[in-house]
Formats: sequence, structure tokens, C-alpha cells
Amino acid sequence: MATLLAVCAVVRLRPDAGSVGVTAIDKRAVDGDVRIGRYGVYADVQADRKHHGGPDKAVYAYAQEDADFWARELDRELRPGVFGENLRTTGMDVNAARVGERWRIGRRVELEVTMPRTPCQTFARWIGGEHERGWVKRFAAARRLGPYLRVVTPGTVRAGDEIVVVDRPADAPTILDVFRAPA
Repeated sequence: MATLLAVCAVVRLRPDAGSVGVTAIDKRAVDGDVRIGRYGVYADVQADRKHHGGPDKAVYAYAQEDADFWARELDRELRPGVFGENLRTTGMDVNAARVGERWRIGRRVELEVTMPRTPCQTFARWIGGEHERGWVKRFAAARRLGPYLRVVTPGTVRAGDEIVVVDRPADAPTILDVFRAPA
């Protein structure tokens, strides 16, 4: 059974060397019921709306199984939210999700897979700074990206909710099929 382990939202904006000057990647698990609306998790923000957010990137999901892989690789614990994800899942291969696939979380919320995450330099600075040189290429090469999702039916979710794939278009590409690694 696929399960929602954590729902994460930004804790605070942090200074960043990128063009925007701040990043909203510092996300942490939120307790209790959390509302998900058209633009994502309530109280979450995106500092760089040109590359993150909007209806097609309203929610970002990352699997605990992939986080465990990186915890072993980096030799450190990686709490929910550290990848900038809004949803930490378990029990499903989020990287095998097909574009257009729909997930129901809890009783009402329905999300649709739109595209893979493309790692960026802000993500590299956040994960390891100078300690993890080549992070963007390393993350991309591992193909443990996680999908962005659009909100089809808003509502409330909470950690522990079941995730059910309610529609999976057989002829659609997976997020890994459409991923283009950064140059």
C-alpha cells in the first residue's frame, strides 16, 4: 500500500546565490490536516516562480525509498522536505509514474503527474554546497527525480493517508522517459 509519510511546506526563505537571491527549498513536515489547493500545499511558497510552482508544478513528491538511497550515498539522515518536496511517499515507485497519471490521496484530493523534477544549482547549494560537487549531474544520473503534480481536486491531506493510483494512461511516457538532464 502506498502511503503519504509527510506533507511539507516552506519554513522560511533562505538567502541564495542564484538570480532570485532567496530560495524556498527549506521545507519541513507539517502536523495534522493540510489543505492542498490549485497552487499546492497551503502556506507553501516558491521563491522562483519562473522555474517552480504554478498549476503544473503545484506539488512535488519524493519517495522515502529514494531518500533512503541518498541517505546511504551521502552518509546522513535526510528528513522529509529536504529535497524541497511537498509530499514524502512510501510504497510506490514515483519515478515510474506516467505523465497524466492520477493519484488520490486520502478521501478526496486528486493530483495529476505532469513532469519530472529537473535538478538545479539552488538544489545543489542546498543539499551540499561545496561538499557535493557535481550534485546536479549526480542526482540526474541516479534517475531518482520525483514528479511534479497538478491539483485536479483540492482538499485536505495528512501524513498516514493512503495514496491510490486511480488512472494510469498505458500509452503515456513515464517521467523518466521525458526527463532531459541539465547540460
